Amino acid sequence: MLGLSWRPFNSEEEKQIIQCIQSAEQRTSGEIKVHVDKWCKTDPVYKATNVFHHLKMNETKARNGVLIYLALKEHRFAIIGDEGINEKVAADFWESTRDIMQSQFAEGQVVEGLCKGITHAADQLSEYFPLLDDDSNELSDDISYG
Repeated sequence: MLGLSWRPFNSEEEKQIIQCIQSAEQRTSGEIKVHVDKWCKTDPVYKATNVFHHLKMNETKARNGVLIYLALKEHRFAIIGDEGINEKVAADFWESTRDIMQSQFAEGQVVEGLCKGITHAADQLSEYFPLLDDDSNELSDDISYG
């Protein structure tokens, strides 16, 4: 999924998103990943689930991975988490994160929307999955592209 020629974000925007992920992961043992496709020819949750498994996000020790999936050209996105998260967070966790992001996306502020979603997810994750002394970064913080 990496190494494709198109990049929807310039280097400063990519850096800002990655810094948001890194900052978020300094408060939680949860693993947050952003994946961007041009198109999604199916349900974005279905596609996000496939990407989640392809990136091996379901293999984290605490099963606490979060994937933010974007299909930019179609203005569609999904946020999914692993079973460890879903067992603990409030029922409206994913919807509240989605709503925060959607309001920014509607104003054309994709990077801001991603950062606010990442921060909101980390706020919740830090309660259930605090950063541990022996925590390691199990997944790359880089944005993946399809």
